[in-house]
Amino acid sequence: MNYNFDKIISREATDCEKFDARDEVFGRADVIPMWVADMDFAVPEAVTEAIVRRAGHPIYGYTFRSDGYFRSVIDWVGRHSGWKVEKEWIDFAPGVVAGIVFALRAFTQEGDRVVIQPPVYHPFARQTRFNNRVVVNNPLLQRADGSFGIDFDDLDRKLAGAKVFLMSNPHNPSGRVYTAEELTRIGELCVKHDVVILSDEIHGDLVYKPHKHIHIAALDEAFARRTVTFTAPSKTFNLAGLSTSVAITPDAALRRRLQQEFNKLHADQGNIFGTVALEAAYTHGDEWLERLLEYLEGNIRYVTDFLHRKMPSVKCVPPEGTYLMWLDFRAWPMTHEEIYRFMVERAGIGVNEGAMFGEEGRGWMRMNIATQRSVVERAMNQLYEAARAAGLCE
Repeated sequence: MNYNFDKIISREATDCEKFDARDEVFGRADVIPMWVADMDFAVPEAVTEAIVRRAGHPIYGYTFRSDGYFRSVIDWVGRHSGWKVEKEWIDFAPGVVAGIVFALRAFTQEGDRVVIQPPVYHPFARQTRFNNRVVVNNPLLQRADGSFGIDFDDLDRKLAGAKVFLMSNPHNPSGRVYTAEELTRIGELCVKHDVVILSDEIHGDLVYKPHKHIHIAALDEAFARRTVTFTAPSKTFNLAGLSTSVAITPDAALRRRLQQEFNKLHADQGNIFGTVALEAAYTHGDEWLERLLEYLEGNIRYVTDFLHRKMPSVKCVPPEGTYLMWLDFRAWPMTHEEIYRFMVERAGIGVNEGAMFGEEGRGWMRMNIATQRSVVERAMNQLYEAARAAGLCE
């Protein structure tokens, strides 16, 4: 089947956060939106067809998640990672962040310590603090090749006395995909310190060869007994607006505690169309995903090559996973705030400023390249022309 990821589809006037909130967020409505982590591509036809088919029935009453729903999750995870998930391990969450919050409330008390790895997805720190838990930072270290790695000595110290390790794999925003060796060391340290692992793996399907996503819970039974894995079709298939995610908890005792939190707020019901979309995507989306990854990788190559040729002062290591590029502007003679305003006001590009992911992100910008190649090209040319006019490149 032919998939046309080059086709531009207008998202304006659809209450789209990425496009319709630009004026409010950036102070101008004409920036190229490369911030919110969703894609500008149409979902797979099988998903649209399934939703339309269900919408054709004129009653939208209470429903339940069928065996087909659970089978689609189990089969998808098995095909793509080899992890054999059992039906009873699976719970619904209205979103990965919401699921993480329920888990924090299930496995910690107010004042307990939660370890995160900045620069990291900003709700990790925000939601932890909103729930009166203590954020403990284990900052990632930049390695000689520019990529990021884990400071295991520091992690060992920080896990002592902590209750939860909240991890992002693939890592947002750095794009790292942790290896089996790295995950094993994480798991061993969490066993040593008796820490629960909450693993946000929402980008786990978006990994580029030769890298491979590995579920930490699949590596060792001892890790599985203390891990809740959060995943969803939302990043993979552009379904974030349908608020449907999955929590996988192999250990029965942990699972009961998590389910109790869901039940307290009656938050495990889900919605008809999210359920239908998940099952269709996980059942019929393999080929679409394969073509998507090829297209995204082309966008990544374009940006990386462009910077190397025309703007070498801006550093970027190609992400191993995600469609997010972590751009290092620290060589520019500007403050972090000045770089961000330059991107918006001079280059006309709406990005996420790096400090929102932690102080370790100062001088960095996160740019979402899950859009049409022509849009990526226009953004990079605007950045170059603005930088050249400012004397920042030749």
